Amino acid sequence: MQLIKRYKAISALLAALVVVGVGCWVYQLMVGLTATGMNNGTSWGLYITNFMFFVGLSAGGLIVASSASVFHIAKFKQVALPAIILSTVCICAAGMFVLIDLGGVQRVWRLATGPNPTSPLLWDVCVITCYLVINICYLVFMAKNNQRAISITSRFALPCAILVHSVTAWIFGLEIAKEGWHSAILAPIFVASAMDSGLALLLLVLSALKKARIFDTSRDLMASLAGLLATCIAVDAFFIFCELLTMAYNGTHGATVILNELFFGATAPFFWFEVIGGLLVPFCILVFAKNRQKPAVVNVACALVVAGVFCKRVWLLFTAFITPNVMGAPGLISGSSEAIRETGTASFAVLSSYAPTPIEVLVVVGVIALVALGFLVLAGFLIKPEKARNDQ
Repeated sequence: MQLIKRYKAISALLAALVVVGVGCWVYQLMVGLTATGMNNGTSWGLYITNFMFFVGLSAGGLIVASSASVFHIAKFKQVALPAIILSTVCICAAGMFVLIDLGGVQRVWRLATGPNPTSPLLWDVCVITCYLVINICYLVFMAKNNQRAISITSRFALPCAILVHSVTAWIFGLEIAKEGWHSAILAPIFVASAMDSGLALLLLVLSALKKARIFDTSRDLMASLAGLLATCIAVDAFFIFCELLTMAYNGTHGATVILNELFFGATAPFFWFEVIGGLLVPFCILVFAKNRQKPAVVNVACALVVAGVFCKRVWLLFTAFITPNVMGAPGLISGSSEAIRETGTASFAVLSSYAPTPIEVLVVVGVIALVALGFLVLAGFLIKPEKARNDQ
């Protein structure tokens, strides 16, 4: 609780946002998912976008920490503890967004009584649970300084970190009914974007901890991690290029529709921001060694990467919903009372557009505030003052 006491005003603000978010979620449970902007035409919205986003953000910390033991990268061990704390709170956020999106969360116990082993959604539940358990074990062993247990855990942590993002990608990649999702390289794309976004967030957190004199990371190590981030960005950009080239070259109707939406349609602003602001600009910054020695410049590049990957989650999810896979008069029936405000007719009216409602936004803000509070609590308990290192 040390950091909570130290930053009382920030903690109070975060707690207030959590309370507001919980209140909005309770309201959503009372009235159903009609409180959101989702409908039959767009059945996944802001919650699933953030689920994908936070699963990816959790990757950087766990992969850096486990690589320190698996590949004997001694310098990464210096930041293993804050990296695992960050990974743990982010994967908890991802799990919360799934439960919030269920609507009828009170029936989640039926996953255990009637599981469908052929469903990628069940695979994801299982692998995220394993991922969370590994993170918790990692934190316990680090708190006890049990190096042998840490070394053994890291052998499981690294493949699990890759698997959790692959299974998340398969949820979409195996949905053949939606153009733009069923891609053979969607899993590598998810893993690559998880690496760059997770590593970028880790660098931002390490920079904030250093500025607050909570945890000191050497400038050389920060520059080394920034160089690794530049490599991850290049790999991510290459995979996206391969996917777009394949879609453009085969010239099918579905691929052409998706590309038109990405380049010129409703999701184009998110696509181009990710390509230019989230990939090209950060890479051009971090590819030069002298820039990697400048903390402020690195922080700008990292913030762009995190924002860019969020935009990627947006265009990847929603582009497939823009063009219905089943057409016919009178169109899609929304099944949502939001249609009343949109059309002024009845709840079952033609409605296929989507925009997050204030309830959705406040719930998301509440979850993010809870994640920040969780990080402050865990960091206060586990990061001891004597563990801080002088700048090298």
